[in-house]
Amino acid sequence: MTFITFVLITALIAFISWLKTKGEDNSAKGYFLAGRGLSATVIGFSMVLTSLSTEQLVGVNASSYISNFSIIAWTVQSVVPLCVLALFLLPRYLKGGFTTIPEFFEERYDRQTRQIMSLLFLVAYTFVMIPGALYSGAIAFTQIFDVEAMFGVSFNTALWGVVWLIGIIGGIYAIFGGLKAVAVSDTLNGFALIIGGTMIPFFALKYLGGGSMAKGVEVITTTHIEKLTAWGAAADPVPWTTIFTGILIVNFFYWTTNQAIIQRSLAAKSLAEGQKGILYAGVFLLFLPVLLNVPGLISFHIFGDGLKNIDLAYPTLVSKVLPKPLLGFFTACLFGAILSTFNSFINSAATLFCYDIYRPVFKKDISDEDLIKVAKIAGTVIAIVSMIIAPLLQYGTGGLFLLLKRFAGFFNIPIVALVAVGFLNKTVSGKAARITVLLHVILYFSLVWIFKVKINFVHVMGSLFVFDVVVMFILGSVFKRDKEYVPSAKNKSNVDLTDWKYVREFSALLVLGLCYLYAVLSPIGLAGGNSLGKITIIFAVITVAVLGILNMTKKKNKTAAVRAEAE
Repeated sequence: MTFITFVLITALIAFISWLKTKGEDNSAKGYFLAGRGLSATVIGFSMVLTSLSTEQLVGVNASSYISNFSIIAWTVQSVVPLCVLALFLLPRYLKGGFTTIPEFFEERYDRQTRQIMSLLFLVAYTFVMIPGALYSGAIAFTQIFDVEAMFGVSFNTALWGVVWLIGIIGGIYAIFGGLKAVAVSDTLNGFALIIGGTMIPFFALKYLGGGSMAKGVEVITTTHIEKLTAWGAAADPVPWTTIFTGILIVNFFYWTTNQAIIQRSLAAKSLAEGQKGILYAGVFLLFLPVLLNVPGLISFHIFGDGLKNIDLAYPTLVSKVLPKPLLGFFTACLFGAILSTFNSFINSAATLFCYDIYRPVFKKDISDEDLIKVAKIAGTVIAIVSMIIAPLLQYGTGGLFLLLKRFAGFFNIPIVALVAVGFLNKTVSGKAARITVLLHVILYFSLVWIFKVKINFVHVMGSLFVFDVVVMFILGSVFKRDKEYVPSAKNKSNVDLTDWKYVREFSALLVLGLCYLYAVLSPIGLAGGNSLGKITIIFAVITVAVLGILNMTKKKNKTAAVRAEAE
């Protein structure tokens, strides 16, 4: 019955996605950017579901099981770069009419820099991000369905089989459907995941409380309360100091420059719709601890520290507490999250290859039809390579989530550095940028893997970001552009570039919500056994004051604009 329910729900989502995209624009613009017609809801859900894979459901809960809530810095802190994206970067991206982020690198630096950064993205997707999503998804599936016992095979054989099953089905969405099919299926899967994901802490708390959810909440908030802190110590997975260094930079990479995420907002029907979608995603991120941390904490209370592999904390909890009739529905939700991340990265990787490498290098005048064919071939090759690599991640140590973050340091930091310098400076050349990227890769590998420095790898990332920016400015004083960079004044995307009227207020609320969450998960909040009444009142007063100031500023600016127009 579980398997039948899973198949029916998965097939229903696929059928609705097909209906929604049938007869859509078959041009390159339609395939890669959904015809620049995505709404805020589709953008928001698609962004979140692309990021919310089983890599996080498995990996983040594993960290909360073995340690505390400090790991939330990798997720909830993302509201800060999302606000920056909505307020400052998206208007520039849309005005430039960019299909890929490396297109900005060509406009700002040169073609060589664009192609090198595209290669970095492709390597990252093929060898780190896509395999991570496949592996974590396969881990969850083999555990929930007990594939080993079902087919009488070893764990390794079950893992390889499930990885390839997920890869083949996900590839059909991404390779043959294009971005619109990916985004529509993401929206449907997003709704399902919210329902399915919240079922786990609900039933787990009831199980822990002997049938009473309230009793379960009392257990996790009154015993082992040290695990409720989001402010990690030096020995924790995420020391609190890293919140302000490498993690912030990595989150800026992921949410403001990562092609797989940005491609949704680049496909917005207007700037206002893009901004709303981005900020809707931010709201969801603030509630992610319910899905990504609370189950791991409950696993500790139920199983103690006896699990042989911390990555089994989440799937083992699901098997333990979820009623069997709901297992098929939840598995379909989980499958949707895996497919979303997988097919989004495949679609984005194919876009990068076609626009940044194949067309400019091999065939500048290629037709839309032929370009889409190339995208499908490239997507297939990338998918196959990723499916070969994914099962090998089982041999990593220290938990899947942090393992992948460690590898990501090779490419995410220099990409953010190039974007930052590109926006803040007009003279640094492509040659200076390329030398900096090469130095970064050599230094990061040497510090983390050869010399194995005794500081957290996230601090290494933060330090190298400063290094990259400083080196670019130093080299830029020698290797300058022939002409100063001047952004194009033309609206190349042909969409309405009017700001959403509440974009500043909504952004302020998200940042205040983040601060409130960190106050709750601290020694002055739950981790100290304290009531949340005073904290809530203080933040309510601050929120009212901030919104009042923003409203006064908006009225003052509007009055000044009216006067200037009258004069």
